[in-house]
Amino acid sequence: MSVLIQHGLVMDPETGECQVRDLYLADGKVQKKPEVLGEDVQRVDATDLWVVPGLIDLHVHLRDPGLTHKETIETGSKAAAAGGFTTICAMPNTKPVTDCAEVVRYVVKASQEAPYTHVLPLGAITTGQNGAVLTDQRRSMEEGICALSEDGKSVADADLMEQAMVRAKKLGLIILDHCEDPELAAQGKSREAENVMTAREIELAEKTGAALHICHVSTKESAQLVREARQKGLPVTAEVCPHHFTLDDTRLESGDSNYKMNPPLRGKDDVQAMKEALKDGTITCIATDHAPHAAYEKGPMETAANGIIGLETAVSLAITELVETGILTPMQLIACMSTNPAHVLHCGKGTLQEGTAADVTLIDPKKRYTVDVNRFYSKSKNCPYQGMELTGRVVMTIVDGKIVYHKGEILND
Repeated sequence: MSVLIQHGLVMDPETGECQVRDLYLADGKVQKKPEVLGEDVQRVDATDLWVVPGLIDLHVHLRDPGLTHKETIETGSKAAAAGGFTTICAMPNTKPVTDCAEVVRYVVKASQEAPYTHVLPLGAITTGQNGAVLTDQRRSMEEGICALSEDGKSVADADLMEQAMVRAKKLGLIILDHCEDPELAAQGKSREAENVMTAREIELAEKTGAALHICHVSTKESAQLVREARQKGLPVTAEVCPHHFTLDDTRLESGDSNYKMNPPLRGKDDVQAMKEALKDGTITCIATDHAPHAAYEKGPMETAANGIIGLETAVSLAITELVETGILTPMQLIACMSTNPAHVLHCGKGTLQEGTAADVTLIDPKKRYTVDVNRFYSKSKNCPYQGMELTGRVVMTIVDGKIVYHKGEILND
């Protein structure tokens, strides 16, 4: 079946197109609309909606294998579709760690059985994420990883990290880096831990020429380090999460552990710095760091697990906090959530040009609603935005030309 999306505002940051027109999808591709349409065409009225390349999230925890009481590839994929994401990158800190061909194959197979979004597994940098022995990057790449990450921690040994970067460069793999010096973090110096490790990783990227993507930037100092690296022309990109441009550390006074995450919420000046870094193009991607936890794991603040879910609120938070306030234009926002992440991955997505994959998201930029975690598709509900009124909502998600989500309902069950 083909799909004809009619009367929507088609935005494609790759080409700069921004105009009201129809978009035709057939055989899993964006195609030129034929003069005569077949009887099986499915028509979608997109009047007053944004029609954009399918959103891409570089930073998602699906907890599968091994931690499926928090999330599964199936539930996480449904949450992604509900959030408008047609491609998500699954972090490797599962149980067992995604550090070998067997686990990569498991993730790939499970994602094929949950066709609500494309799931791209990341491979760990070291075996078991123990920071001692490098993984077989080539073998994992052959099985389907899209990038490397030691997510949740940094490789403490600088020499080992340099070796990892040299190997990654030879294979054309990008490294997604959680920047946190373990010694400083253990001393409770979270800010310094992020800044010091960000500086080290950028220095190693300059030395090796490896492509480096800095995950969840949260301090103004780290943002400045990324800015300087990009000004020098280094192969460095970075992301920011919605919680780091919408919430500040005064929220922690409530004692609600749904505000506990790593990196933690920072000061108001850091929040402003994240917005400025998005506005001036220092930070080019918005990623969720979707981190589901069971309710009992988000107990008292002192012992609660770090992290919040984010797939189903990201678009609304970004429109409310960035577009409605004039920090980003709609086109710039879609670039940060689709085209730029596609460039990081070199995956050929993030555009609506003819011949490309029919991954499309429809968004109502003016729809106001109240967040209700009980309506989420994610298996976990650890969300600090419960009850908040937001503007902008995903209406439809199309993956490979098939409508998988429409107005609150998953359609591909």
